[in-house]
Amino acid sequence: MSSDEGSKTAINIGHSTQQTVFPILFAISFSHLLNDTIQSVIPAIYPQLRDAFSLNFVQVGLITLTFQMAASILQPLVGTYTDKKPQPFSLATGMTFTLTGLMLLANVGNFPGVLVSVGLIGVGSSVFHPEASKVAYLAAGPRRGLAQSIFQVGGNAGSAIGPLLAAFIVLPFGRHSISWFSIIALLAIFVLWRVGLWYHVNFQLINKKVNRAVIPQHLSKSKITTSIIILLLLIFSKYFYMAGISSYFTFYVMDRFGVSIQQSQLYLFIFLAAVAAGTLAGGPIGDRIGRKYVIWGSILGVAPFSLILPYANLFWTGILIFIIGVILASAFSAILVYAQELLPGKVGMVSGLFFGFAFGMGGIGSALLGKLADITSIEYVYKICSFLPLIGLITGFLPNLKQQRV
Repeated sequence: MSSDEGSKTAINIGHSTQQTVFPILFAISFSHLLNDTIQSVIPAIYPQLRDAFSLNFVQVGLITLTFQMAASILQPLVGTYTDKKPQPFSLATGMTFTLTGLMLLANVGNFPGVLVSVGLIGVGSSVFHPEASKVAYLAAGPRRGLAQSIFQVGGNAGSAIGPLLAAFIVLPFGRHSISWFSIIALLAIFVLWRVGLWYHVNFQLINKKVNRAVIPQHLSKSKITTSIIILLLLIFSKYFYMAGISSYFTFYVMDRFGVSIQQSQLYLFIFLAAVAAGTLAGGPIGDRIGRKYVIWGSILGVAPFSLILPYANLFWTGILIFIIGVILASAFSAILVYAQELLPGKVGMVSGLFFGFAFGMGGIGSALLGKLADITSIEYVYKICSFLPLIGLITGFLPNLKQQRV
C-alpha cells in the first residue's frame, strides 16, 4: 500500500468521530499487548535476577520501583504536553526507548545496569500509555468504556503472556535470550507508526471532538477535585494490592507450597489471565449500568476473597487468585473513563495522571512490601495487603454522572 493509499484509508476510517473506529482500537490494543508483554518479562525473571546478582527482597523491590517511577513521573507531563501540542508519532518514538532498554537488560552485568535498563523501558511506557489511551478515547465514538476495555485488555493479555514466555524462553535459555523480544518491539513500532498516520491525517476532526466536550454542568470545581482525589485513592488500593501479587506471588507460592519456579509462573499466569478477562468486562458494563457501580463492585467486591487468600491451600489459592484478578481488574477502565468525563478537555493529562499514579503506586508498593517481607515474611505481607480493598467503601462519595455522547 502506498502512502497516499494509506492516507485515504486513514481518512475513511476516521471520517466520522461519532462512530467507534474499531480498526484503530484493535491496533492500539495489539500494541498494548506487545508493550506489556515486554514489560511483564521484568517481574517474571526476578527469581533469575535474584540468583544472578545475589539480590534481597529490597533490591528486587527497587527494580520494580525504578521501572514504575520512570513509567509514572513523566506520564502526566507527556499527556499535558500532547493535549496542547499533539505528537502523532510519539508512540513509535516511545517504543524505541523500550527496545533500547530491552537490549541492555539482556546483556547487563551488574545490578546498577539492571536499574538503568528497566528505567529506559519505563520511559517508553511513560510515553505509550497516556498517548495510546488518548487514541482509544478519540476512536471510541459513544462507547468510551468499551474502547478503554479493548485498549486495556491488550495490555493485560500481554502481562499474562510475558511470564509464560519467560518460563519457556528466558529461564531455559538464559537472560541473554531476552534480546529475542526485540522482534516484538520492532513489530510494535511498525503498528504504532501506522496508528500515528491515522492520528496525523485525522487531527482536525479529533481536535474538534475534544473541544466540543464540556465539563458536567451539575458539578462544582470542588466536587470534581474531590472526585479525582477519591479515584486516585481507589487506584492506590488497587495497585498497591496488585503490586504484592505481580512482584511477589511467585515467591509466595514457592515459599509456602514448595512449588518450582516454572510452576510459580503458571500461578502468576492464572492471575494475569483473570485480570485480562476482568478488564474486558468492566468497560462495557460501565457503559450500560454506570461506571460508579462498576468501580464500587470491583474494588470493594474483591475484599472477601483477598481476606481469605492468605489462609487457603494451594488448590484454593489458584481459584481465589483467579476470582480476585477478574473482579479487581474490572475497575480501571471505569475509573479512567469516569475521570475523563469529569475533565473531558484534558484527556491526555487525565490519562497520564491515572496511568502514572497507578505505575507509581505499583512501584512504591513493591518496594515497601519487599522491605516488609525482608523484616517479617512474604506470608505476612499477603495478610496485611488483604485489607486494602476495603478502601473501596469511599466509592459511595462519588457523584453519579450522566452518560454523555460526544
